[in-house]
Order: sequence, then structure tokens, then C-alpha cells
Amino acid sequence: MGIGRIGVWHPLFGRAPVLDIRRAATEIEHLGYDTLWFGEAQGTREALGAAGILLAATNHISVATGIANIWVRDATAMAAGGRALGEAYPGRFALGIGVSHAPLVSQRGHDYTRPLAAMSAYLDAMDTAARDLPFADDPPTPRLLAALRPRMLELARDKADGAHPYFVPPEHTVLARKTLGPGPILAPEQAVVLERDPARAREIAREHMAGYLRLPNYVNNLRHLGYEDDDFVGGGSDRLVDAIVAWGDVEAVARRISAHLDAGADHVAIQPLPSDLHGGVAQLAELAPALGVRPGGGPGPVLGEG
Repeated sequence: MGIGRIGVWHPLFGRAPVLDIRRAATEIEHLGYDTLWFGEAQGTREALGAAGILLAATNHISVATGIANIWVRDATAMAAGGRALGEAYPGRFALGIGVSHAPLVSQRGHDYTRPLAAMSAYLDAMDTAARDLPFADDPPTPRLLAALRPRMLELARDKADGAHPYFVPPEHTVLARKTLGPGPILAPEQAVVLERDPARAREIAREHMAGYLRLPNYVNNLRHLGYEDDDFVGGGSDRLVDAIVAWGDVEAVARRISAHLDAGADHVAIQPLPSDLHGGVAQLAELAPALGVRPGGGPGPVLGEG
């Protein structure tokens, strides 16, 4: 099955009560979305365990880590854990991994001075460990990197199956596809809110963006895309907010998803805001027809295509 074309990224998949997670996961699967995504950070469940909960609660939807932090487990454990989930749920699991962020990594006592080199060595160690594993990986479990800047995207091209960029506008998708080339998977995340009032929509967006704008990796990537000091003041300029969070009616949000696909994305992981599970599922249900998401099948044409 693979990750399909339209997925759902939700932070609460890794920290909400298990009964609530199971209910939301089955509802999203019934709506027809292709993949469930979630992150790993301070205060969340261990990523591979969280993936197992979601896979066991559902029947056919794929599950992807977005991302599993390389500083949380060594390369042998990552390779074995990812391979075990791939064996148990053939074709339904994708292993997204990343270097996280300096402030979060330093809390764990690790050295973040050379994250690119750390990731490259980690991928090599995963490959070495995988050769000794006794259980099969058929079909192969996709390995995606949390990649923003060109050098990490090049690593995703050369040592992984593609990239899962987070907190990016469609302009980044254009650049990422140029770096990756035509073959690797490109699966950006896109935050969305079904809210037509500009003031309220941007208020919700700024609440979501506040923590991310304190992390250098995201800010530096946005500077690389042309955003300037004034864009990061006061929770983000309207220009930046509108680029990071798609808001408006169903058609406006669907156009943003289509913009990523037109820019070269293979898959878009939608993150509904605000981030409560019940409200998120309601927004996803409203969006599904415009995105071509159909119960019991893969997505058809996204609004604006064809």
C-alpha cells in the first residue's frame, strides 16, 4: 500500500489516552486517508511503541513516524524496531527519522554540533545492523529523513528513501524536489484550519507556530526561503503565518494541498488545528471530499487537478 497521497499528522497520536487514539485512528481510516503521522519529543510515547498502538488499532491505513528521534535509541534498535513493525504489518509502516533540535537533544546529554554527520553515520550503522537481522523486510519499509536544508535533503536522496519536511510552505517543496530528484519520496507536512475569519485563523495559527519559531532549524530554513527578521516578530508576520498554515474554507485549504502536490510532493500530511482529536477528525471529515479522499479507497484527484 505504501503511504499513499494524503495523510494526517497529529501530535496527540503520541500522547493522548490510548482509547482516544484508537477511536480517532479508526475514524480517520474510515474516512479514507492513507497514513497516520506523529512526532516524538519530550512528553510523548516512544515512537515505535506509539506506531504499534496505531497499527494494531486499524486495519489497512499506513502509519509513519514523523519523526523518530535518533538520539532516543541507537541505530541497531532503530533498525530492528522498524523492521519488526514492517514484518508485523507488511506495507503499512514507514520509518521517518530525524536529528531533532539542539535544545531538545542537549536535554538528553548529547552533542548536537554536527547533526548532518551524526545522521549520516547513524544511517550507515542502521544498514550494518539490518544485515544481521533474522527477519525479513518484504516489502521494504520506507526510510524517510526529516530534511529541510539542501545537505540533509541530499542525504535523504542518497541514503534513504526520501524526505518528510515539517513546517514548510509549498516554496520549500519546489526546492526539495529539485534536490531530491524524481525518484525519492517527498512527503511534507501542512498545518490547516477551517476558519474563514482572518483574525481568528491567524490567532490559531500563531498559537501553533509559537514553539517552532523558537527552534533554529525551522527559523534558519525559513530565512533560506527569503523570510526576514520582521517575519519572526510577534508570533510571525501575516505573510509567514499564511505560508505555514493553510486557512479559510474547504476550497482554500484544498488548494494549498494541491500546491504542494503540484510542486513535486508525492504525499501531503495534513495537520488539523487546533490540535484536539475530536475537532481534528471533524475538520478532516469536512475536507475529505475536496481532497478526493474516499472511504475504502485511495484518494482521487485533489481540487484543482485534472
